Amino acid sequence: MTLWNDRPDAWHEILPGVKRRILTHGHGVMMVLYQIAPNSTFPMHTHLHVQAGTVLDGGGRLKVGAETYRTVKGSAYSIPGGVPHEFVSDPGVPSVVLDVFVPEREDFLPEARRPDQP
Repeated sequence: MTLWNDRPDAWHEILPGVKRRILTHGHGVMMVLYQIAPNSTFPMHTHLHVQAGTVLDGGGRLKVGAETYRTVKGSAYSIPGGVPHEFVSDPGVPSVVLDVFVPEREDFLPEARRPDQP
């Protein structure tokens, strides 16, 4: 087992109003926590990884391919690899989103801290 604890240096602002923390990674999976300011946009993008997640707080519009979905606290989703998607958070309230990527996102690894307990 490997253990990571939350620390201020674990958070990275990746876009205006969007911070992310790599919670854990390895064995082909990565878990990432996002803090998203009100009315912020995580722009349309695509990657080969399956992305499954849940909205822990707040909500917004999740566009996946040609479809747009309204997300709220407790919403969960699964996005196949290769499908374009974007998220726009609701105005007036911050959002917290937990995503799991399979396989792990090698492009995110430079942000990952060493484990607190390997």
